[in-house]
Amino acid sequence: MLSELNPDSATAASVALILLAAGASARMRQPKQLLYYQGKTLLRWAAETAAATGCQPLVLVTGALHEPLIPEVEGLSFLTAHNADWATGMGSSIRAGLAALEKAPQPPSAIVVMLCDQPLLTPALLLQLIKKQQLTQAPVVAAAYGGTLGVPAVFSADTFPALRQLGGAEGARQLIASYGSAVGSVPFPGGILDVDTPAQYASLLENDMGEQAAENADSQAEPLA
Repeated sequence: MLSELNPDSATAASVALILLAAGASARMRQPKQLLYYQGKTLLRWAAETAAATGCQPLVLVTGALHEPLIPEVEGLSFLTAHNADWATGMGSSIRAGLAALEKAPQPPSAIVVMLCDQPLLTPALLLQLIKKQQLTQAPVVAAAYGGTLGVPAVFSADTFPALRQLGGAEGARQLIASYGSAVGSVPFPGGILDVDTPAQYASLLENDMGEQAAENADSQAEPLA
């Protein structure tokens, strides 16, 4: 069971991580990578979350935007890969990330694939995915939310050839589904919240303001006599 995983029984040091930030944010009508949440851009949040896992190497895949995104990973030891074919879909961005990893001194034992628009993602959740994959040796361990399995997900080295064969319009979810019952999972209720539209972004900010108000009220409450 996941609760029995020993933090000392697995390491992220041999695991690479690909952070996908190549989309044009068409439904948002502005670059969602640069939207602010709790004082940081969504991309910075995601980059810091990735870096906190200890995964190496870290790769940021850009596409519709490149230069404006580079400052968001400053100081976090990211490699960057620009996907010129970003408009064809997620599959091409995953391939661009894998190509960047081929320059690493040692091949990774597994790869984490994550997005920049899941602001409730934490380093702890990513480490749970990594630990479960290492202990079970499943080809894929994916996050479970909204009745499906998706990214963030950890892909073992055995899946790299399949990842390299993804068509442009194919995403990680299709590949995850292809492994059927061999896929492991970790619950991630917050995964159902991503930021694709202005309404979703407004909801994220409203929920955050509500939580902060509740915290302030608790801190100001008088203790019971």
